[in-house]
Amino acid sequence: MANEYTVSQVNSYIGRVLKSDFLLNNICVIGEVSNCTYHKSGHIYFTIKDENSSLPCMMFSSKAKSGLKFRLESGQSIIIRGSIDVYAPYGRYQLLANSISLDGEGRLSAEFEKLKTRLAEKGVFDPMYKKPIVTYAKKIGVVSSATGAVIQDIRNVSFRRNPYIDIVLYPSLVQGEDAPKQLIKAIKALDKMGLDTIIIARGGGSMEDLWCFNDEELAMTIFNADTPIISAVGHETDFTICDFVSDLRAPTPSAAAELAFFDYYEFEKNLSDLKYKLRQSINIKLSDRKSTLELLEGKIKLLSPISVINNKKQMLDEYYTKIQTLLEFKLIDRKHSLESLDNSLKNKMLAKTKDRRNQLSILAEKVNGLSPLNRLSGGYSYVTDKNNKAIRDINDVNIGDELEINLVNGKIIAGVKEKESIKNGR
Repeated sequence: MANEYTVSQVNSYIGRVLKSDFLLNNICVIGEVSNCTYHKSGHIYFTIKDENSSLPCMMFSSKAKSGLKFRLESGQSIIIRGSIDVYAPYGRYQLLANSISLDGEGRLSAEFEKLKTRLAEKGVFDPMYKKPIVTYAKKIGVVSSATGAVIQDIRNVSFRRNPYIDIVLYPSLVQGEDAPKQLIKAIKALDKMGLDTIIIARGGGSMEDLWCFNDEELAMTIFNADTPIISAVGHETDFTICDFVSDLRAPTPSAAAELAFFDYYEFEKNLSDLKYKLRQSINIKLSDRKSTLELLEGKIKLLSPISVINNKKQMLDEYYTKIQTLLEFKLIDRKHSLESLDNSLKNKMLAKTKDRRNQLSILAEKVNGLSPLNRLSGGYSYVTDKNNKAIRDINDVNIGDELEINLVNGKIIAGVKEKESIKNGR
């Protein structure tokens, strides 16, 4: 038996099949609007038809804000770009619209897509070929109408942001059949002037009004230019081939000027701030280097032979001072010891001296007792011959000899008249 599926499964499967089809996911359908309804949510429900068939359509409010530039009404001939989807609850497929244009614009849109695809295949839109916009431009070329509001808007931005930038205007048509040739001529002329940036600018308009900016030769001229080019054509929602091939796309001419003209006053302030930061950074670096240099200088001095010698000298001085201090302490200690010893010896000497004095006193008494002078003072005398020889014995003199009798207070000269000896010790 065949497999059995629920209705939901079948509808989901059909939806996946439709979504996997490349053609149905990006399809353009031409038809007449009928049964158009704007829901209070902002979504739009309608049907498109031709002579033989009809197709349910829906456009979400989020898509309508950017993809629908007019009010959709029944009877209009339109071109819808979108994808085929299945509304599962009713098993009904429908066209989900991403963008809607009137039939005339639709043909231009199809032609635009063909040119865009052809140029994309050549690689002219590749980001690798985009030239950077000069940050600090001095001369900027502008390709636009000489009488429109665009050039005045660009000048106003210049006066506000940087009045010192030179603006070179090359007037050109920006609408009509002759516009592409003039635009090409203007770009080539400005490209030879050595400008910093070129701005291609035009105000908003319909797709037909902006069609001159979808010229293939113009696109290749922009691609081959040496000068960076900013495209500012139409409003923010408008896109032209110039936007894709240029180095930078701006939503409006004023925005292009904001991108091209650097703010001189902010630049001056930033330059002043950078100057201050640079000075601060240099001072910090110099301070760090000075500290490092002083540290290295200190290490060099510490490790230098002179420093080592000076340290040794200082150590010797310290050792000398310590030795001198120790010697002084030793000397003081020895002095104290010597003083103590001296006092002891002195006491001993005094004692011995006293003892000797006592002994001398005794001996003096003895000597004094034995002294001839002492005896002489006691009535004794000392007798000598004329030769000063002491007479100790009677036999030492003869009768008639001359003798000297020494007394305590003088001497007497006498002669011997007679001698008388003493017997038995008398």
